[in-house]
Amino acid sequence: MKKIVLTGGGTAGHITPNLSLIPNLEKNFEIFYLGEKNSLEERLVSKFINVKFIPINAVKFVRKISFKNLLIPFKLNSYIKQVQKILQEIKPDVIFAKGGYVSIPVVLAGSKLNVPILAHESDLSMGLANKIILRKCKIMFTSFRETCISDKCIYSGSPIRDEIFYGNKENARKICGFRDNKKTIMFFGGSAGAKSINDFVFKNIDMFSDYNIIHIVGKDNKNQLKKDNYFQIEYAYNIYDFYKLADVVICRAGSNSIYELLAVKKPMILIPLPKTQSRGDQIENAEAFRKNGYAKVILQENLTTENLLTEIEDCFINKEKIIEKMQEYKPLNANKIILDYILRFSDL
Repeated sequence: MKKIVLTGGGTAGHITPNLSLIPNLEKNFEIFYLGEKNSLEERLVSKFINVKFIPINAVKFVRKISFKNLLIPFKLNSYIKQVQKILQEIKPDVIFAKGGYVSIPVVLAGSKLNVPILAHESDLSMGLANKIILRKCKIMFTSFRETCISDKCIYSGSPIRDEIFYGNKENARKICGFRDNKKTIMFFGGSAGAKSINDFVFKNIDMFSDYNIIHIVGKDNKNQLKKDNYFQIEYAYNIYDFYKLADVVICRAGSNSIYELLAVKKPMILIPLPKTQSRGDQIENAEAFRKNGYAKVILQENLTTENLLTEIEDCFINKEKIIEKMQEYKPLNANKIILDYILRFSDL
């Protein structure tokens, strides 16, 4: 059987697209996943019994002036050599990289061994890691058509997990313990949580007494807040059940999350990660969805209870119009497109 190496990690956005491909890859490949030890990718990949997870070291660029950045070339060279030995043992036919700093040593090592490399960029603008990977890969798939900045790029759309279409509303209601049928608002800030959103909900929970609240806070971010209409959880492995129960979702603007919400036609209010904490990619993603009528957007510096409650009310008033706009979006079958190219390059 042919062999494929998947890589990508750090956040769920660099992991879940890989996971969405695994059910079809299992039919044709022996699958290896290279990621950091004791990481989110290791926890998520461990649920797939036919995928072998191999821990590697990776170095992350610090987005501010830092002495740590001066050490990156030395550490990265060591990590590339480590991964190269692993790849020489595996002898993969193809590598698929989802971007992020975890992917870089795998891609650079694979390139030295002449392994065909395919990659995917989720955001509207290409991140630093994928700009590096673009030089070494055969194809860079993109979630947004506008991201195709090279003749290597192919617009595929966003890989979507099949299970998100099969959420169970009653299962979610049972888990949450909600005692009535109030409309449900779901807050989440990505796999690591979002401190500003969490703190806003904790501080203003009484303002949401007319709704049931699902709050995914991220690892190690739980607090002691208890309300009959409030349910708190660190990470939702069955997020598709909560999607089904939620009437409106309030979240960051990570590409994979918002494309999943678009796929299940869920009205959303996006609070993108500000430029002070990022390269501004989430603001770009959010603006693209706003322009297309898929989402409302509140910049973090403009987040107040008044603004948020106004947008929530507007979502309910215009729910049918928002869903109609979402139905106009005709997604490509990204999973199939990517799989077809993986099969093609594995035969080279």
